[in-house]
Amino acid sequence: MKDFFTALAITSTLVITQACASQVKSGETPRSTTVSNVNSPASHNMSGSQAPKAEKNSHDGHNINNSQEEHSGHSKLESANAIVKITLPAKITPKIPVPLAIDVTDKEGKAIANFDQFQEKLMHLIVVSDDLQSFNHIHPIYKGNGRFEVEANFPHPGSYSLFSDYKVAGKAEQVSVLKAEVPGNSPTAPKIDLATTKTFGNTKANLKLSQPTIKTGQEVHLIFNLQDAASNQPLKDLKPYLGERGHLVILKQSSPLTQADYIHAHAMKNTPAAEVHFITSFPKPGKYKMWGQFNRNERIITADFWVDVQ
Repeated sequence: MKDFFTALAITSTLVITQACASQVKSGETPRSTTVSNVNSPASHNMSGSQAPKAEKNSHDGHNINNSQEEHSGHSKLESANAIVKITLPAKITPKIPVPLAIDVTDKEGKAIANFDQFQEKLMHLIVVSDDLQSFNHIHPIYKGNGRFEVEANFPHPGSYSLFSDYKVAGKAEQVSVLKAEVPGNSPTAPKIDLATTKTFGNTKANLKLSQPTIKTGQEVHLIFNLQDAASNQPLKDLKPYLGERGHLVILKQSSPLTQADYIHAHAMKNTPAAEVHFITSFPKPGKYKMWGQFNRNERIITADFWVDVQ
């Protein structure tokens, strides 16, 4: 039998808008499948990749900035102060999916049974290498008694941070940071590319900013202009992705990665057909990497860009 070890999460509470979470109790009907399908696009989107097919009736995140007009106002919900632990194999081999178990308890160590569904999922898990070369967004399956299970794929040796995003029933949304190590020599990180136009499979993405220089603490409008790579024509087959026009995960280049380095937003409504707009702000100066995810005719496009914040 394989050796496993358990790590304690660094937990933070995010106070976000109540509109982002639906009050659906999870403890009553836990799903019976052991792990989520790691081959589905929502659960296996590496940086710059194009997944084979979109996962239906699911979602890819939330907006923690509260800066969008669709999400005005702040939640009055109190923190659950939940504690999260992760159990994973003692040795992880790159590119080989491994099982993960995530347990959510109260401060006394008692399992928390009920969770609210938000953005159509009970938990969102962002798995990113600390050098920001790889990115994966998966949805652990609730097994009951506070336990979530999923498989994850770690593509290369090095340190990884896992941002577990969940909502204890009736409480404010929380993000807990979990850590994993993959043995071996980490690949050399490529030079940071600040290009604003890139091609991802059959899709060309052009990133536009509302201001030439991004300033710390100031709201910035991020526009992803999406075109067909072959024709350079605006996309006509862009569909809602998990309830939204798109989702954006942002991480600050930092060592080690912490919850303070993490930003997650979803798209504004009523924007031009081939454009996806986000509004956010960056808390500290530095280099940030962004992963925008969009649904092109049931195929998920993951478009990554770097930005420099002054």
